[in-house]
Amino acid sequence: MTTELEIEPTKYGLSLHTTTPELGLAISNFAGDTRSDVWNLERNVSSLMHEYLINFIKPQTWADLAFIAVAKGPGGFTGTRIGVVTARTLGQQLNIPVFAISTLAAIAYSQGNKNGTLIAVQMPAQRGQVFAAIYQHSPDASGLISLLPDTVFTPEAWQQKLANSNTTYQLIEAKSGLAATVTDVLELAYLDFQQGKRPDWSQALPYYGQHPVDL
Repeated sequence: MTTELEIEPTKYGLSLHTTTPELGLAISNFAGDTRSDVWNLERNVSSLMHEYLINFIKPQTWADLAFIAVAKGPGGFTGTRIGVVTARTLGQQLNIPVFAISTLAAIAYSQGNKNGTLIAVQMPAQRGQVFAAIYQHSPDASGLISLLPDTVFTPEAWQQKLANSNTTYQLIEAKSGLAATVTDVLELAYLDFQQGKRPDWSQALPYYGQHPVDL
């Protein structure tokens, strides 16, 4: 029996991943109808994304969407901004929730539940620094537990943080192919949706971590 915390079979969740030169899109009704794709658009993400998005959702329509999910960063400044702005606009126009999901969280979630092992994720940032976070799969399979939120470190400070953890962890270095985790962005949003969370579009904010230029 369908409860209010489950998505109706005729409704879909849509996710966007634009934090890299690749565009990732995924859509699902979480009842057997799921599809996703990734395109390397490089500098054309901003000019081509809407065209790809319109074609991708067919045969579904905007009215079929129950929520939007978007990778909020860290990542490239321009791509991240474009994805979040698009998600916010759709959420506002359609009056549906918008879930802003950490790029690093999606990477951690894509690794699967390794018996409670901590998952440390790092990716290159500007000026020789790194974005990093530590996650753990929740015991009840309801998503991820954030043990260290997305933070900018010097490589030395990050290595010291890991050395001081005093526990077993799996280290993931995120360098390429990140848009493929658009399906994990969608799944994490759906887990929140099932728990009754309905974030307003205005709450979806990008995470840049750094200024795009030196000050």
